[in-house]
Amino acid sequence: MPLWKIYHPAGTYNAEDKKLLAEKITGLYASIPLPKFYVVVIFEEMARDSCFVGGEPNNNFIRFKVDHIARTLPGPVIREWWIRKIDEIIASHVKERGYDWEVSIDETPFDLWSLQGEIPPPFESVAEKRWVEENRASSSTAAEKLPVRLTLTPGLAER
Repeated sequence: MPLWKIYHPAGTYNAEDKKLLAEKITGLYASIPLPKFYVVVIFEEMARDSCFVGGEPNNNFIRFKVDHIARTLPGPVIREWWIRKIDEIIASHVKERGYDWEVSIDETPFDLWSLQGEIPPPFESVAEKRWVEENRASSSTAAEKLPVRLTLTPGLAER
């Protein structure tokens, strides 16, 4: 699950702004594809003079704190690409409005996570494909946790 917490000055975003940004964020992860219901976005308003940067109040600052559980980003090239993708989708909500901003991503262990009491299926498994299509958590058999394209032959095989 990606959990996004967006800390922003009070009054920065109206309901329509929040919905649009949440849809952009969800679309980014759905393009992987991850089930849309994995994506949670929480907007946290900060009262005036409640945010300090470098020890000084900053009422023009937006902080994006992202927790990744469903996937980890392997290596510096993909991590930089992902941060740049995030910057692209949030630009109209921060940069183009004149805000200062910061994005950080924490990655937590996949095996310490559940949704509606279900342990999420492995990446690219039959069950995960079903979760993407149904957009909800459900129980999975051991066989459904296998990769969609399972090759049980030695050496290289065409996929």
